[in-house]
Amino acid sequence: MNTPAEQPQQLHGKHHGKVVLITGGGTGIGAAIAQRLAQEGAQLVLAGRRQAPLDAVAGPLSALAIVADMSDSKQARSVVQQAVATYGRLDAVVANAGGHGFAAVADTDDEAWQASLTANLGTAFVTLREALGQLIENRGSAVVISSLAGLFAGPKVAGYTVGKHALIGLTKSLARDYGQHGVRVNTLCPGWVKTPMADAEMDEFAAATGIASREEGYRTVTANVPLRRAAEPAEMASIVSFLASEEASYITGATIVADGGAHVVDLPTVAFEAL
Repeated sequence: MNTPAEQPQQLHGKHHGKVVLITGGGTGIGAAIAQRLAQEGAQLVLAGRRQAPLDAVAGPLSALAIVADMSDSKQARSVVQQAVATYGRLDAVVANAGGHGFAAVADTDDEAWQASLTANLGTAFVTLREALGQLIENRGSAVVISSLAGLFAGPKVAGYTVGKHALIGLTKSLARDYGQHGVRVNTLCPGWVKTPMADAEMDEFAAATGIASREEGYRTVTANVPLRRAAEPAEMASIVSFLASEEASYITGATIVADGGAHVVDLPTVAFEAL
């Protein structure tokens, strides 16, 4: 039996014939999504800022890898055009790219503020706007990757928190306006996931607190999470696969939380667990 983090060798082709654009497809959750959808028959377009990670993921999957700043309208439009020129259509978008905004409000200058909004909101907004024509034509779907930070505020991550909250509003607006054209748009809010970005955060956390290792860091930050662990990227990929498939044909405008149950914990009662 496969554990939740394992991918089976053969998956049924529920995305056979679909063309899917994934932003931030070179690492972490984006790479796992690409691998999952490719196993399920999708043809992929991976967009990101760095060639080497994109190529590393795209090569084994026979995917189209395009280096682009997807917050730039011309570059995003070009990516969509290349997707259509290569595969003839575009059926789904996974707006996964993000980052920046790791400081409190008083420590965030104008440049950092704009960078955080661009990375976390602007990239998704521009990508989806440029892809809408194809999504409408093909009655397609989109999955927007937000975060648990889209629902709650962590310490000293103002720009990231605001941007991730705004993605939920973007999802709802798209679902409201384009559902009549058969377009579905949903948000996924992951909690801690073992990605390179999270690994780096755990390394910093371990060094700052004297914890012995990265794994001990993950155990510490998930100590009050009901499932008591961080997720694997493949677990997020399985949710995206569902939301982008016909199995979710009547789901739109939804916010799906995948955080091991963190959002159900009443923090003032955590101390009572020892009783």
